[in-house]
Amino acid sequence: MTFDYLPATADESAESPLERVCRQPFNLGLFLPIQNGGWSISTLPRSTDWSFDYNARLTLQAEALGFDLVFGLAQWMPKGGYGGETRYREISLDSFITTAALSAITRRVLLISTIHVLYGPWHPLHLAKIGATLDHISGGRWGVNLVTGHIADEARMFGQTREEHDARYARAAEFVEILDTLWCTDANVNIEGKHWTLHDAYVSPRPRHGRPILINATGSKAGFAFGARYSDFVFIPSPVGVQLEPTLAALPEFTGQLRAAANATGRAVRPIINPTIVSAASNALAQARYERMLASEDREAAANFNARFNTKTGASDAHAWSTHERRAGERAVGGNLHLVGSPQRIVDDLLRLRDAGCAGVQLTFFDFEPDLAHFGTHILPLMREAGLRL
Repeated sequence: MTFDYLPATADESAESPLERVCRQPFNLGLFLPIQNGGWSISTLPRSTDWSFDYNARLTLQAEALGFDLVFGLAQWMPKGGYGGETRYREISLDSFITTAALSAITRRVLLISTIHVLYGPWHPLHLAKIGATLDHISGGRWGVNLVTGHIADEARMFGQTREEHDARYARAAEFVEILDTLWCTDANVNIEGKHWTLHDAYVSPRPRHGRPILINATGSKAGFAFGARYSDFVFIPSPVGVQLEPTLAALPEFTGQLRAAANATGRAVRPIINPTIVSAASNALAQARYERMLASEDREAAANFNARFNTKTGASDAHAWSTHERRAGERAVGGNLHLVGSPQRIVDDLLRLRDAGCAGVQLTFFDFEPDLAHFGTHILPLMREAGLRL
């Protein structure tokens, strides 16, 4: 495909939801637990639940607290999930349908659907039409977390063979360019691409602000190049593991690579990272809670999880999400990074993440409903005092 990428044009009549969100000094997102076990491979009892009603309550709670965005993962698992005592992630809601339903009960928060666009029968014309529809239903608050799919077993579920890593990003780039052409052109579209063909294709209504929001999750050079060219947010992993200090040492160079790639295209992107916050009234109480979580790991499920993400065996070819070993118990906490401490320590850590190049966080919690309430009551006011939130 040879045509130039068409950048989305904004509706200048009103500020878009994305522009409003980007005025925040430090963005707040919530990773919804739309799968059983949430983000923590733990045997401890907790309220975290995969059901739509539970996730709808969390979303409304996050919106009331002023969170900027919510989204959940998309996964394709066999019966039994990751096995073990918890049958971790055997059950999961579809991220696309969940966020579409949430658009009817929310008014402010951005709603992001995670979609494996290279699996199965997806055609850009389908997503352009559905996305434009959700854009209007949500008042311009809908977006897509575009995933290319790095797990070999998932591709096989669709009768496909996983494409090579960088080739997937080239194919995804063609997909996005077709989306933007359909969203930005007020005429029939004819495209003869390498992977998709369109004849007299047209999408209406057109999105309110040029195009919906786009996110991709990556830590690879090809993924950074894709995000720099197309994405509004890039969801990055910790490049070295879940512990804070080594992550802070590695992040400036890591986020700097992404920002440099975006600057080279004349764009700006916002890197966001996924910490799990474990907080309590004091550092000692938070650490004690953290240790209880570590001791509760469902070891069989954690071992199966690690095997599915193993790059050495070829089960995964991710360049970032599985590049470091987890210590025993760390899967029981979840997230790509662990922040543990009193409310003030958590805010201090968030400030350090900002200074290391992160534009925001996509948060997960061990026990979502009470932990999110604790965050709103005890941590968020301190974030405002520190200048992280307006």
